[in-house]
Formats: sequence, C-alpha cells, structure tokens
Amino acid sequence: MNPTFGLVIESLVAALLLLTICYCILLNKRLKLLRADEQSLKATIGELITATEIAERAIAGLKLTVRECNDNLGGQLATASDMCDRLGKHVQTGETVLHRLSRIAIAARAQPETTEPRSKSAKAIVAAAEAFTERTRANGLAA
Repeated sequence: MNPTFGLVIESLVAALLLLTICYCILLNKRLKLLRADEQSLKATIGELITATEIAERAIAGLKLTVRECNDNLGGQLATASDMCDRLGKHVQTGETVLHRLSRIAIAARAQPETTEPRSKSAKAIVAAAEAFTERTRANGLAA
C-alpha cells in the first residue's frame, strides 16, 4: 500500500474524530440546557399541583355553599308560597266584605229618606234651647 493512502485515511479518521468531539460539545451544551429546563419544569409542575389542590378544595366549598343555598332558598320559597296563599285568602275575604258593604250602601240609597221627623226634632231642639235660655235669664244666671 501506498504511504499517502494511509495518511489520507488517518487524516480522514482524525477529521471525523474532531467532528465527533465538536458534536459532543454541542450535544453537552444542549443537555445542560435541557436539564436546567427540567428543573424549572419540575418547579412549574409542583406549583400546578398545588394550585390544582387549592382549586379542588375551593370547588368542594362552593358545592357545599350551593347545597346550603338550595336548602335555604327551598325553605324560603315554601314560606313565600304559603304567605301568597294566605294573602290570596285575605284578598278574597276583603273582596267579599267590600261586596257586602257595596250592597248595603246600594240598599241604603234605595230607601227613601224622611226629612220631616228630623226637621221637627230639630225645631223641637231649637225651641227647647230657647226655653232654657229664657229660664237662665230669668234666674239671673246669664250674663
């Protein structure tokens, strides 16, 4: 074999080794960055797990609050319904009383008024008042 041929092959092997070393250095840098990102990713995952647990507790509290509100509103709706029924009965009773009063008023208007006995009694009262005044004057009690 030719000594130059061996030199070319060894030069080619040396170039490939040099290329491999450069690639390994580049790969090492990338692995360091990846490890650094892995640590930050682990921290982010830990924070996410904590936030998820807090959210689950908050949701459980909200569910409990919703149940309590539902029970409370159900009771208030039942009370309001009962009160509405009672108010309806009171309104109906009031309408009945008003109807009766209007019938009484209509019946009272339909009856003829007698003005003569009242006027006679008024005249009698005036006459009695005049007689009383005359007596007090006669006794000297009036001014």
